[in-house]
Amino acid sequence: MTQDELKQAAAHAALAFVPDGSIVGVGTGSTANHFIDGLAQMKGRIRGAVASSEASAQRLAAHGIPLFDLNEVTTLPVYVDGADEIDPTLAMIKGGGGALTREKIVAAVAERFVCICDASKRVDCLGRFPLPIEVIPMARAQITRALQALGGQAVLREGFTTDNGNIIIDVHGLRIARPVELESTLDQLVGVVTNGLFARRGADTLLLAAASGVERFDAG
Repeated sequence: MTQDELKQAAAHAALAFVPDGSIVGVGTGSTANHFIDGLAQMKGRIRGAVASSEASAQRLAAHGIPLFDLNEVTTLPVYVDGADEIDPTLAMIKGGGGALTREKIVAAVAERFVCICDASKRVDCLGRFPLPIEVIPMARAQITRALQALGGQAVLREGFTTDNGNIIIDVHGLRIARPVELESTLDQLVGVVTNGLFARRGADTLLLAAASGVERFDAG
C-alpha cells in the first residue's frame, strides 16, 4: 500500500467513532482530508462539523456538510485529526500544516480525540519532526532567542501566515523526552500563541495504519 492509501485506511476506520446525530470535530491535513471525504458518505447521519482550519471548512462545505462555529457548541463527542509524530503515550507533535492553535482549541472541547496516522508517524521519542510554534509577529526575535536557549534551532517558516494572522517558528534538533513539561514551558513564553506539542491533552485513541491493517491503541 502507498502512504496515501494507508492514510485513507486510518481515516475511514475513524468513521466508526462518529455517533449518529452528532457534531464532529474535524482536523487539518492530508489524512484529515480523507476523513472529510469519508464523512461525506454519512453526512445525512450527522448534524455537521466544526473545522480546525479554513482549508478543512472549505472541504467540508464542498461536500455539503453543515459547519458550526465552536462557540455555538458546548461539547463534541469526537475530534478526528492526524499528527506529524506520535509517541507510545499518545502525545503528539502537530502543526506541520500550520493549524495547531485551532486544532488544540477544538481538541480541548472534544470528549474523545481520535488520531489517525500511517505507521511512519509513530516514534519512540518526539522531536525528529520540527516542533511548530505559532507566534505573534512582533515577538519573533525574542521567541527565537528563547527557543535557542532551550537547545533548539529556531527557523521562521518563510512566506507562511496562520489563519489567525500569525507566524510559525519551527524548532529543529529537539529530543522531547518530557513532552508535558516542555509544552508547559513553551506556553509561558510571552508572545507564543500555541506550541505544537499535544501532550497535556494527547490522543485518547490512535488508529495506526500499516500494510497489515489498521491497529488501535488507547491511552492509559
